[in-house]
Parts: sequence; C-alpha cells; structure tokens
Amino acid sequence: MTDVGLGTAPLAGLYAPLDEETAHAVVERAWELGMRRFDTAPYYGSGLAERRLGAVLSTKPRDEFVLSTKVGRLLRPDAAGWDGAYFDFSYEAALRSLDESLARLRLDRIDVALVHDPDDQYEEARGGAFRALQRLRDEGVVRAIGVGMNQTVVLARFAREADPDCVLVAGRYTVLDRTAAEELLPTCQERGIDVIAGGVFNSGVLAGGTTFDYETAPPEVVARVEQLREICARHGVPLQAVAVQFPLRHPAVAAVLVGCSTPEEVEEDVRLSTLEVPEALWSEIA
Repeated sequence: MTDVGLGTAPLAGLYAPLDEETAHAVVERAWELGMRRFDTAPYYGSGLAERRLGAVLSTKPRDEFVLSTKVGRLLRPDAAGWDGAYFDFSYEAALRSLDESLARLRLDRIDVALVHDPDDQYEEARGGAFRALQRLRDEGVVRAIGVGMNQTVVLARFAREADPDCVLVAGRYTVLDRTAAEELLPTCQERGIDVIAGGVFNSGVLAGGTTFDYETAPPEVVARVEQLREICARHGVPLQAVAVQFPLRHPAVAAVLVGCSTPEEVEEDVRLSTLEVPEALWSEIA
C-alpha cells in the first residue's frame, strides 16, 4: 500500500468532531491493512492531528513508514481547533515548526517536509521556508522536501524554479477536476518530481457527499458527478473506486492520500484502491 496513504485532517475533526479512541483506531487499522505513508500538518486541528497520529506511529518500527508534515503555519500558545495557526514562511519559522512537529509526533525524524499553502507568498516562502528545508535536506535531516497546495499555478512555479523532490496537490488532479494535468503534471514528469495527489474525493462530492472544495457543490459540479456516476454504473464499478485509482494512472503521480474518520472508511478505501476497473471505463472517462 505504498501508493495509497492516509491523510490526517479528519483525525482533527475536519468535518465533524472525532474522539481520541476513534482517531487512534483509524491509524491502527490503516497500519494493519498495509498503509505505510502518512501525511499531516500543524494546521490540522492546531496540532491535534499530529499528536493523534504520533500516538500510534511512535509505537511502530520507524524505518517501516514514510511520514510527511508541513511548515508555513505556526501555532499560537493557546492554539485550539482550526483557528490557532498563523502564516509564517520565514526561514526561522520553518525550523521552529519542524521542531514543534517532532515533539507533538513523538518521533525522531520526519521523512518529507512540505511548505504548506504559500498561495500569495511565493517569494517569501521560496526564500525563507523552502530554503530552510533545502538546508535540512542537504544535511540529511529530512529525506525529501516539497510544497503542498490546493491550487496548481504556484505549485508549477515551484516545480520550474525551485528544487522540490515532490509536490502535494489537493483536489486538482481527480476524476472530476483535472486542472493539474494542464501544466503541473507535465512539468513534474519532465523534471522527475514526484506528485502526491490528495483530496481525491474533492471534499466528498465524489464519495456521495454534497461538498466540493470545502463548500456546497454548485449545480454544474453535481451534474458532472452524476454523469461520471452513470458511466461507472454502466461498467458495474462504483465511482469511489475510480476516484481513488484515477490519479495513479498518470506517470507523474507517485501516491494518493485518502482521509478517513473511521476504521471502516479505511477498510473501504483500501478495498476501492484494489478493485478491478475495466479499461473500457477508463477510456470512456478520458
């Protein structure tokens, strides 16, 4: 399961509150089913996702999993919920952020460090936080560095002008929204930059929900999803399976992330990732 990883925003109550026991059970079930890639961030519940993830991963063999977290947001001393983080893309803040993440995770190292959502702060992020990550990579403190965002324009600029090992693009390379295929994926493929695709259900609308990009899905999106669902039904395949597998068909994409709120959701996403999808369905969707 190295190409399917667990995204941990739901562990911090992204859409609904989640108790400690269930959050730990989600990570444990992911481990039992072979997931070995885990992505988190200080922003997720003001450190709550990192603490809950670390409570489980700190009991596992450290060399058997890949862990990514992010810099670019620091937590206020009284941080709680999703309002306790503030942007800081400076060099010093990135180093401090990783130290604080390690403490919350209860681990000795982070494998992949990503600059988180520098949408309007490209120059500051590249000259500050990203430069700090380059130093840590050069020193062998982290294995790989990159940028994680919900949009593709700035990601593509990082891919062209900086030196990332990977990028995490959320919601922009899915069976519904293929924006990343226009520039980002070809650039990454050309430069040997791994792409991690998050948000493969587009905030839930591809999994039977009504949310797209964290808001109520507009009518045109709902209509497009229904069209995709009808195509999948003709081939006897659930749309959710296509949503999980679609990004991995592009040669630039190294892994996808799924966010789960229950152990049962983990089991279902693993099942969907291995379900056979006929080539005729892929051709029709293309």
